Amino acid sequence: MRNWWWKILCIILCIYVAVGGFLLPVPRLDILNETIRNLYFHVPMWFTMIVLFGVAFFYSIKYLRTGDLQDDIYAVQYTNTGIFFSILGMLTGMEWAQYTWGAAWSNDPKQLGTAMSMLIYFAYIILRGGLKDEEKKAKISAVYNVFAFAMMIPLIFVLPRMVDSLHPGNGGNPAFAKYDLDSDMRLVFYPAVIGWIMLGWWIAALKTRLELVRFRKENTLQFELEKKAK
Repeated sequence: MRNWWWKILCIILCIYVAVGGFLLPVPRLDILNETIRNLYFHVPMWFTMIVLFGVAFFYSIKYLRTGDLQDDIYAVQYTNTGIFFSILGMLTGMEWAQYTWGAAWSNDPKQLGTAMSMLIYFAYIILRGGLKDEEKKAKISAVYNVFAFAMMIPLIFVLPRMVDSLHPGNGGNPAFAKYDLDSDMRLVFYPAVIGWIMLGWWIAALKTRLELVRFRKENTLQFELEKKAK
């Protein structure tokens, strides 16, 4: 039971966010109106993406130090799950922008920086798909993953803050926490961040476990074949 408590908590939080996000009261603000409820989904998606990419970054460095292919499996699966949440974050953001900015895509610096980061990680998938040798694939993709994470930080958090932006908290615009995130919204927003991160971690952990089972099975089979050949 001790290994399941956080999964049960994750389910409870996600259900709470799904229900509370649509039913609990929110501030009646001009332009935003009911679309402010997207804060419970769009922003936690990005937080989850960053956490997952951070874990992948850690395992990529660990692989470069140890050479253990199991560390590469962790890095790959956390990266793939992070990419999935980046797509969800982008889609929910475009939907929000359609109703508040008048267009799903407005070449906002934050949008452009995020899109560039996503393209860098999409290239990671293509890079791995183009390499056949497992050790070479793992080493090159680990180096690339470190580079990708290092590029993501300035593209999302630094450069957009240096120019005018429509996003809250960027280009001189006040952040949500300063004016709009009232006590009622905090009751849903903070559990949403925790719940979505836990869900992303859970998905990545399941994908990693499946890949590790496949990896160990293939290695065992290969060892038996080599033993018979001798």
